[in-house]
Amino acid sequence: MKALIAAVLVLVAAAPLRAAPASAPAATAKATFAGGCFWCVEADFDKLPGVISTTSGYTGGAVANPSYEQVSAKHTGHAEAVEVVYDPSKLSYAQLLQYYWHHIDPTTKDRQFCDAGTPYRTAIFTHDDAQWRAAQESKAALDKGRPFKEPIVTEIVRAGPFYPAEEYHQDYYLKNPLRYKFYRTNCGRDERLRQLWGTPSGS
Repeated sequence: MKALIAAVLVLVAAAPLRAAPASAPAATAKATFAGGCFWCVEADFDKLPGVISTTSGYTGGAVANPSYEQVSAKHTGHAEAVEVVYDPSKLSYAQLLQYYWHHIDPTTKDRQFCDAGTPYRTAIFTHDDAQWRAAQESKAALDKGRPFKEPIVTEIVRAGPFYPAEEYHQDYYLKNPLRYKFYRTNCGRDERLRQLWGTPSGS
């Protein structure tokens, strides 16, 4: 028996040490916002520290896997929206909401700047009860202390299926910087944001 135990100890000592398992990746969270042209919303959120990724897409409607042409025709019920994946240890959902409000015009229904129609409505699509409550509280606080006279018409709705937009829409501001800048400037987005909030949008 002693010989057997000694042999086992020798084998254990000779066995190669296994590397400790890699630590689990940091937890992430998801938020979805509609604020008019998704090119602009995506560009704005990409600047926010704590945001891991952004995806332009369509949500809020009844048609599965819609195309840009279908959504633009205003028959799907979808809004152009951006799905934001973020690190909640660096960025809270409340901070995301605050940032969102200051990068949209919450006073116009079914329109943002030069783009008109239901695909360009503003909306917060909440993924759970905590987001729903936070969004309602954020909207109520903004309504109480808003720096403009017009009422807030931005919707708060439960998130449904999100359909990523075509690849050429993703990171459009990086792929086509001149066209993006021309569009954003001529659409009057930043000028209107300064009128509403009194500060540059940071775009």
